[in-house]
Amino acid sequence: QVQLVESGGGLVQAGGSLRLSCAASGLTFRSYTMGWFRQAPGKQREFVAHINYSGDTTYYADSVKGRFTISRDNAKNTVYLQMDSLKTEDTAVYYCAASMYNSGYVREQVYQSWGPGTQVTVSS
Repeated sequence: QVQLVESGGGLVQAGGSLRLSCAASGLTFRSYTMGWFRQAPGKQREFVAHINYSGDTTYYADSVKGRFTISRDNAKNTVYLQMDSLKTEDTAVYYCAASMYNSGYVREQVYQSWGPGTQVTVSS
């Protein structure tokens, strides 16, 4: 049974940083690409970042490019999202997701497993 568990969320002031982690179990981690999505109150869930199987290729939403960094440690079955220069509009529940595919990764439908999410709140 695949399980993804996010951690590292919390309350931070604008301009600050947070590092999210997502621990995976029940799957061959290196055989999955990983994504981060977020959902703000009253809005649809949106794509944030993606990383390929080995971690040498990443892709970001324009809204976070240059501020967020996705990485993975296949030895630890963990994917990370380093978030710097946080803005109030980054406030959302952040979800990690696992996909067997390495295309179409901005779409939720290509991901087979999801974590429960972690809350990130950025205050002004």
